[in-house]
Amino acid sequence: MEYRDAHLNGSRPGEAALRVLAALEAAGGEAWLVGGWVRDALRAAPSHDIDMCSSLPWPEAARALAAAGIGVIESGTRFGGITAVADGVRIEVTTYRVDGFYGDGRHPDEVRFSTSVEDDLARRDFTVNAMAWHPARGLLDRYGGQADLAAGVIRAVGEPRLRFSEDALRILRAVRFACRLGFELEGATAAAAAALAHTLDAIARERVGAELGGILATGRGAFALRSCPEVIVAAIPELAAARGFDQRSPYHVHDVYEHTACVLEAVETADRAPSAALRWAALLHDVEKPATFTVDEEGRGHFFGHPERGERTARTIMRRLSLPDHLIRDTCLLIRYHDEPLQDTPASLLAQMRRFSGAGVDERALMDNLFDIKRADALGKAPACFSYVDEIERMRTRVHGLFDAGAAWNLKTLALNGRDLMRAGVEPGPRIGRLLDEALTAEISGAVPNERGALLAHLGLR
Repeated sequence: MEYRDAHLNGSRPGEAALRVLAALEAAGGEAWLVGGWVRDALRAAPSHDIDMCSSLPWPEAARALAAAGIGVIESGTRFGGITAVADGVRIEVTTYRVDGFYGDGRHPDEVRFSTSVEDDLARRDFTVNAMAWHPARGLLDRYGGQADLAAGVIRAVGEPRLRFSEDALRILRAVRFACRLGFELEGATAAAAAALAHTLDAIARERVGAELGGILATGRGAFALRSCPEVIVAAIPELAAARGFDQRSPYHVHDVYEHTACVLEAVETADRAPSAALRWAALLHDVEKPATFTVDEEGRGHFFGHPERGERTARTIMRRLSLPDHLIRDTCLLIRYHDEPLQDTPASLLAQMRRFSGAGVDERALMDNLFDIKRADALGKAPACFSYVDEIERMRTRVHGLFDAGAAWNLKTLALNGRDLMRAGVEPGPRIGRLLDEALTAEISGAVPNERGALLAHLGLR
């Protein structure tokens, strides 16, 4: 069977998908496109992954595909799933099923296969993901997914508490979908997510980390913090103390939690696209403020040492969430120095570049990220602090000039090395390192330019 003119809202699934569909139905099965492709086609949005469900048991589906010259990978047969590989395109094909009791709050204890697509749609998480489409039979939408797309809401299929009790990770997925699509959580779904947020404790931390990373990547992390605080705090318990914590400072008009949301929002809405490290740093930069709070004689709040403690806590959180080492490194550097006083002078800025030096670190990118979080931090404070943004941008411009001019901020960028010193008569040994450090310190202070001859002269060598 061919479906040459088949499309949904102007979107075609591609020849590979239609070929897989035709092979399944030629073998006597029923098949539908489901999930993200259907949702995105109705939104007139691009979609790269195609999933199908079929009435055929997976062994029969595999044989039908193989007979049509389509490759098969037995990728999830326990749950009735295989992967068809047609013309280099991978398409997930799953047998209609009904899930049993979720004993671990993540996976069904048993799966019962079905011959009804309605049964399969009923087990899905959200209405916008519970639609099916067939090029001849059209759209199958039993739960109002199309209406919810139009209304801009994420709604659980059936009873929300049951959906989240089956798989607690759906709580974070609901938030991620709302952020990604620019939607709101439907009222009962939002209430159930908040009530059952504590059940995220049963989910593997790396899965939680992946969903949180996905939420931040949407550019609507601030929305998630404000609309679903119970969920965010359940995912990162260290943020709980920030909610409602009065900073008692003339520089702040928000509690620590709302300040964090403001900083994240400023990062997300800036002209520069934020890196993953910058997003995570915005989320965690003040995580240790409540623990370091003190009040002076005038009743003003202070948070001495919160960047240093925050760096350690952020590293603990991110390791627990199994995030990549390079992301943890850069995030923690930004948190450690986000409150570091800087001056618009080469000496001050080169000294900060030197603090960032380390294996694998892109100092130029990290300095831009540092200015980004300082800018966002200022915009998240009282209006009187907003003027600091102009100074931050002046420092950014100067740093770019220092990079372009070939200034040195570490031994690697210094125009002098150990071989130069030995050629100047210095014996190999510890003195080499001491002299190089002395030369670098002098160059950073502005006492000498980053030129080999000038540096040797400064050291009294020729």
